[in-house]
Amino acid sequence: MSGQVAVGLAGLGRMGRIHATSLASRCAAARLAWVYDANEAVAREVGEQFGVPWVTSFADLLAGDRVEAVAVATPSGSHADLSVAAAQAGKHVFCEKPISLDRRTALDTIDAMRRTGVTFQVGFHRRFDPDWVAVVDRIRAGELGEVHLFRTSLRDMTAPPVEFLAGSGGFFLDVTVHDLDTARWMVGEIVEVSAHGAAVSDPALAEIGDIDTAVVVLRFEDGALGVIDNSRAAGYGYECSTEVMGSRATARIDAPQRRQYEWRTPGQASRDLVRDFSDRFPWAYAEELDAFARCVRDGSPPRVTGLDALAAFDLARAADRSWRTGLPVAVKPHRRDDGVVYELEGRA
Repeated sequence: MSGQVAVGLAGLGRMGRIHATSLASRCAAARLAWVYDANEAVAREVGEQFGVPWVTSFADLLAGDRVEAVAVATPSGSHADLSVAAAQAGKHVFCEKPISLDRRTALDTIDAMRRTGVTFQVGFHRRFDPDWVAVVDRIRAGELGEVHLFRTSLRDMTAPPVEFLAGSGGFFLDVTVHDLDTARWMVGEIVEVSAHGAAVSDPALAEIGDIDTAVVVLRFEDGALGVIDNSRAAGYGYECSTEVMGSRATARIDAPQRRQYEWRTPGQASRDLVRDFSDRFPWAYAEELDAFARCVRDGSPPRVTGLDALAAFDLARAADRSWRTGLPVAVKPHRRDDGVVYELEGRA
């Protein structure tokens, strides 16, 4: 086939609508072909908004050759089943993280994808943001020297509803997992995870066994250290920033402002801040879908594999265990021909 890859989008919540906008107006290699949501009113609304057919049955989305690939942005608990169904129907699959909230299911899904031979990419958008990509390219070129310290912040302005959080898999799997993936990508494999967390903005979070603020300390295989700070309720806006300090240079990616000017009055300077991840990463979300489509076309391996997603999942499990026990958790990366698989040392 030639031209843009026809993508059927499954799930039209917040992330699904971001992907719909990207596929409809920002992607060069992919296009929005069909949309699916179990809620008929939502499916109709989004289909009509973007001028594409809509369905309320996932089987209908997969039928025939109307789509070459499927982007799965449904609730986390359904990712694995829908991804496997799409692959078995011969569709390439882009899946939002996590693959599953259950490790065994995630492994089975990765194996199913391998058997079908379809392209399978997981949604870690920071790997496609031009700022992070430029820094990683220069690190790979040796300009930074040996990495000494990795630091990253991920802070939301306000927390999602508790009803959503109850099914999110927990703070570390829902939030910190992005920073853990970034740490592996920018610096290398990790051998120890220590985490501290608290529920400071809403006592209802503690009631469901979750938190809204955390600090995670990493020890990398090569001896470098890492620090992650996360918040669901920073209040001032959305921030995603990273710094990597090396023997030759330091790279810093700061949270961008919405507009590239400051408003200065006596004794004060103000600037607008982005409010959420959709403000900060519109082109990263588009590029990850375009990169996926290019892999579909040329058969190249995706930049984020199922095993990458599993590694971040396992490191998030280690952070959760450390928070709950108050002890550091040793982790062991096992290298395979197709990627790295982590083992959490000690009790399961």
